[in-house]
Amino acid sequence: MANQNKTVVIVGTQWGDEGKGKITDFFAGDSAYVVRFQGGNNAGHTIIANGETYKLHLIPSGVIYNKPTSIIGNGVVIDPKALLDEIQMLKNRGINPNILVSDRAHVIFPYHIALDDALTVHQGGLAAGSTKRGIAPVYADKMFRNGIRMVDLLEPDILREKLIISYSFAHVLIERALGGTFSVPFEEIFNNYVNYGKQLEPYISDTSVVLYDAYKNSENILFEGAQGMSLDVDHGIYPHTTSSNTLAGNISNGSGVTFRKIDRIIGITKAYVSRVGQSPFPTELGKKEATELRKKGGEFGTTTGRPRRVGWLDLVQLRQSVRVNGLTEIALTKLDILTGFEHLPVCVGYDINGKTITEMPASLTMYRDAKPIYKNLSGWNELDESALEKGYNYLPDSLRKYIDFIEQRVACPVKIISIGPQRHETILR
Repeated sequence: MANQNKTVVIVGTQWGDEGKGKITDFFAGDSAYVVRFQGGNNAGHTIIANGETYKLHLIPSGVIYNKPTSIIGNGVVIDPKALLDEIQMLKNRGINPNILVSDRAHVIFPYHIALDDALTVHQGGLAAGSTKRGIAPVYADKMFRNGIRMVDLLEPDILREKLIISYSFAHVLIERALGGTFSVPFEEIFNNYVNYGKQLEPYISDTSVVLYDAYKNSENILFEGAQGMSLDVDHGIYPHTTSSNTLAGNISNGSGVTFRKIDRIIGITKAYVSRVGQSPFPTELGKKEATELRKKGGEFGTTTGRPRRVGWLDLVQLRQSVRVNGLTEIALTKLDILTGFEHLPVCVGYDINGKTITEMPASLTMYRDAKPIYKNLSGWNELDESALEKGYNYLPDSLRKYIDFIEQRVACPVKIISIGPQRHETILR
């Protein structure tokens, strides 16, 4: 069995797109519950199982199994139409999703999407490269206390009362403050969302109680993070971040249950780095090299289809992620994509105005000025798939040295090695 522990957290250690979906899928079959605790349909997870590819955005990756219950926690923000579309997509492919949705999760409305677009224009060079799914505005409404929750969709009178406030507030911001336009009528939105509530009612529940009971009964619970550490709104490359806390410590806020003991916190780390969106990127490759690596690695956004920016592995970034997440181990993914490179540069620090920096700076000025300090490691020419059966020691010597180097520099063991997109293409140490 992959998962011998009761409570396991999987988080991204970079800018997202590290392969969390595959590793979550790898562990999900032994879990009673798989839980999303932050983010929205701006995130995407790609699962390849039994020759089938599934692209998910809101529903946890474990949904393709029959056993676990997939939970969308209160920390997730939900576009109900997107959720219904995803449920229907799974049903069309022969999967009847076993999911529960927190009644306390906040809801994305069309005006949030319009506001997202207007904000991105307003922010210019300090924008995050938003997917324009309305994520930041709905989290902002949550903090303004203008938010509308999933439970409100089940109570039309309450929905109307709250929607009057939220709709008018957003309308003024979009048109008067930001110079945008929004013309979807109030009644159209209200009627659509009452209908969404009726369709989603069978899934909506107090998931905090469900998870608390599961924890008391020592059932296996797997938490699936979205995005990555550098997109965390507190610890990431602010303001080029997402609008939620992506770190393992957010599972309590985002699920409604305080866990006194987490057995494993697994940081998913791609063997190189990619990101979608704006921000400085110290190890980013030049156009020619980037095109080659992007094509080889299939580096295009699951949600947007946008080509990802790509670069060499950054251990300053990874070292921060080990520390702030309290990682017990690293799962290193996409090592197969690096096959064939003669040399593999690894960033071990930043040169910032002549000073060597090995921890991620908070200063945006410093981060913009950061130049990578590389250590060149030897590459490998081929991967023998027999290592999947024979084990870690049958991987190329230079690949194992690459892993050893990472472990030593970030003080965290690499216990899971992924050398392909399929579930079985995984080696445990």
